[in-house]
Amino acid sequence: MTYGSSFRQTLVLLLLSCSVLLPAGVGAAEAPSAKVVDESSLEELTAPVVVDGRVLFKVRGSSAFPAEKRAQAISDRIVAVAADPSFTREAIRIDSQPNADVVIAGNRPVMSVFDADARLEGLDRHMLARGVSTRVGEAVDVWRQDRGPATLQRNALIAFGSTLVIVLTLWAGARLLRFLRGLLEKRLHQRIQDLQFRGFHIVRAQQVWALLTGGLSLLWTVVVLTAVYIYLSSVLILFPWTRGLAGSLISLLVDPLRTLGFGFLQTVPKLAFLVVLFFITRYLLKLIRLYFNSIADGSAVLPGFDPEWAEPTYRLIRIFMIAFMVIVAYPYIPGSGSEAFKGVSIFIGVLFSLGSSSIIGNLIAGYTMTYRRAFKIGDRVMVGSYMGDVEQVRLLVTYLRTPKNELVAIPNSVILNGEVVNYSTLAGKQGLILHTTVGIGYETPWRQVEAMLLEAAARTTGLLREPPPFVLQKVLGDFCITYEINAFCADPQAMNRLYTELHRNILDLFNEYGVQIMTPAYEGDPEQPKVVPREQWYVAPARAE
Repeated sequence: MTYGSSFRQTLVLLLLSCSVLLPAGVGAAEAPSAKVVDESSLEELTAPVVVDGRVLFKVRGSSAFPAEKRAQAISDRIVAVAADPSFTREAIRIDSQPNADVVIAGNRPVMSVFDADARLEGLDRHMLARGVSTRVGEAVDVWRQDRGPATLQRNALIAFGSTLVIVLTLWAGARLLRFLRGLLEKRLHQRIQDLQFRGFHIVRAQQVWALLTGGLSLLWTVVVLTAVYIYLSSVLILFPWTRGLAGSLISLLVDPLRTLGFGFLQTVPKLAFLVVLFFITRYLLKLIRLYFNSIADGSAVLPGFDPEWAEPTYRLIRIFMIAFMVIVAYPYIPGSGSEAFKGVSIFIGVLFSLGSSSIIGNLIAGYTMTYRRAFKIGDRVMVGSYMGDVEQVRLLVTYLRTPKNELVAIPNSVILNGEVVNYSTLAGKQGLILHTTVGIGYETPWRQVEAMLLEAAARTTGLLREPPPFVLQKVLGDFCITYEINAFCADPQAMNRLYTELHRNILDLFNEYGVQIMTPAYEGDPEQPKVVPREQWYVAPARAE
């Protein structure tokens, strides 16, 4: 199909590049609307008139009739004219009216050119209308030729051949890729050595091999994508129904990259501000960290401030500083003003508020306990029914190691809302009092009982001599007197061992002096005292120490 001389095509394109082409119904119907169109409204964005993926010309829009809608209406009219077998190109004519030149194909008005269009372009209205009519006729001829049986058969054969070529090319390329990988495996894989410097592995051989194979795979991926793109472009352009898609393939790839690039350039100043803010915050946190480290190791003294508070206080200050910097940085985060960003932020906030109430409670409890000084690492404590040594104090939980070597994690909120018994706080200076009770009958002199209990404490290794042990008479019961021996120790971790040894010494002493330890209740005195004779102290399997 010949479009005419190159000079004529250039002239027509120049005339139509910025013209306003209004959809024409009846010439008289469009004329009144043309009178109210001013030049400012004609400065709207243009839209291309496209038929089968080919751009014929561009039209301008107005506030009442957008350019995209007008261009689509013109395209539909041209296609309708081309699909009419009774229409011939010679039937295209121009109906000159007082206010517009109407381009008519047969008995179908296609579009109108007004005086305002010609004045805007600085051209004669009749010349502009002749250029439009020529372009419409060429589009009709091309539309019909592309749908001719001979053209479609030829293009189908070309598409089939192109498909065979791309399939064979990809198959051969895949075989070549396997061959190259096998060649590299055979000749290079075993020769690659680790890159070392004085015994330090800078790059391992496996990493070098992964880099080589990854580069080969990347090259193959680029080749495949390029081949597929060329194939799709060459095949889709053969058929009028897919020609527009062929022209937009490159846009599908380039437009996202262009958008990302322009978006990145627009956000460079904001990103620079965020980077500067990040380094300033990091430097300030380092300075604050050094100061509190000095307080923790005793090189700096803050009156009334416990060195153990240094680490948790630094953490609190760090949280508040980071929160403040996030508030400052928020307006400069790319996309922070978009509705999508706000929606995601609200959604995350709702999830955090619904699911983190216990976490926040434990965090607050963790910091509160630090400043309460209820315990520290290594203290022997009892929390609820758990007794053990404090292993770790985290923001959410505290870990206790029990005497059975069990690690118990207790939420800080439980500790804050319950009672904590600390056996270690006063043990080093004043001693921890270990105590146990025995029930002895009224017939036994209390002085003798107290003497035996004090002797049992004296025989127990690990109990302090100063302050001295003491005995309390706790209860004058119905059947016995309850005595309590109290003795001091300096090692809370040895509580269980000391209790065991103290109980052993009490049993031995009361057996040695023939004093019966009463059961909780009885109905009468037994005929024989319930004591263990000395000769039976080490009955098997017990052994004398």
